Amino acid sequence: MEADPRYPIGKPELRDSLTEQQRRELINAIAETPAALKRAVAGLDEKQLDTPYRPGGWTVRQVANHLPDSHMNALVRFKLALTEDEPTIKPYNEARWAELADSKNAAIEPSLALLESLHQRWLVLLRSLAPSDWQKKLRHPESGLMTLDKALSIYGWHGRHHVAHITSLRERNGWR
Repeated sequence: MEADPRYPIGKPELRDSLTEQQRRELINAIAETPAALKRAVAGLDEKQLDTPYRPGGWTVRQVANHLPDSHMNALVRFKLALTEDEPTIKPYNEARWAELADSKNAAIEPSLALLESLHQRWLVLLRSLAPSDWQKKLRHPESGLMTLDKALSIYGWHGRHHVAHITSLRERNGWR
């Protein structure tokens, strides 16, 4: 049976509470995302960048431009949870953002640079948190109350998930 191309690494394992080791692994996954994305898109031409990773899915370009959008929101969400009492965060319509010109048509190099810089800042914050900080909460209007541990489990998975969209497409199409 062929794997679901929507979830090439499977769905995230969401946990409200993580061990220190699990946190380290997820933070390392976040740290590795910018370089992994650069490797995944290296050498792709414009036609390949505009190829959907699956029928009906986003193009490689949209995926590459989506990651900094999503992770900018993540950084803000973490900062809100750390500085406010169970803040309600503002969701955004990822599908609509992916249709905007800066996602659908723009070169990916600015997004690669933005993701790298953004992750440098985010990692300083993540690595500074005390164990008790991870139990601070934010409220997502659609998914409810979540701890920063749970948010970390989402975003530790998220970058690997989208990089795998690109690498599995490259593999299926024989793109070297």
